[in-house]
Amino acid sequence: MSTLDATRAELALVVLYLNKAEARDKICRAIQYGSKFLSDGQPGTAQNVDKSTSLARKVFRLFKFVNDLHGLISPVPQGTPVPLVLLGKSKNALLSTFLFLDQIVWLGRTGIYKNKERAELIGRISLFCWMGSSICTTLVELGELGRLSASMKKLEKRLKDSDKYKNEEYRAKLQNSNERTLALVKAGMDIVVAVGLLQLAPKKVTPRVTGAFGFVSSLISCYQLLPSPPKSKTP
Repeated sequence: MSTLDATRAELALVVLYLNKAEARDKICRAIQYGSKFLSDGQPGTAQNVDKSTSLARKVFRLFKFVNDLHGLISPVPQGTPVPLVLLGKSKNALLSTFLFLDQIVWLGRTGIYKNKERAELIGRISLFCWMGSSICTTLVELGELGRLSASMKKLEKRLKDSDKYKNEEYRAKLQNSNERTLALVKAGMDIVVAVGLLQLAPKKVTPRVTGAFGFVSSLISCYQLLPSPPKSKTP
């Protein structure tokens, strides 16, 4: 493959990535929380960027609640323990509620919805829903990682006389474990961000701490949305 072909392929991946509304939302989220970290809650250019980006992001999330509503009514894989099923469905319900209420917050911020006090109250309720969904995600990922760990140990015993990293099933489980570990870290960070936005512990979770955790969480989200590179053809 020539240098031009390689560059064209890489640009195609970038275009594919930026065509996703979710990817653009997460990039804006990184800008938002990066600005929050820089402003530390103080008036100025960084705080203005934080607020304007926060409002702009809400457009990307219009009707997004339908995704988790669909997940709520979709069947789960067979063999999934009931506690994990309930936690997963609770996550879908809470996240869908957050995204739905967030649209009312957007209407209030744009001046379409005139009752500012009620809009602020709805905003706080939506953030509590988001924090609840992040807690459910954390518990689900912990449970799934436990199941994966047990499954990988059984597979290791079967493959003790061979190189486990050459086994396709083991590599798939290992990749799944890495992805779930990253999702667990992100969910834990999102809980801290929610605590900061709700000001539940203002002395410990300051705007700068909220911004730092939100920025790293956003970078993780951007990484999770990266398209898979095309597989090279074997001669």
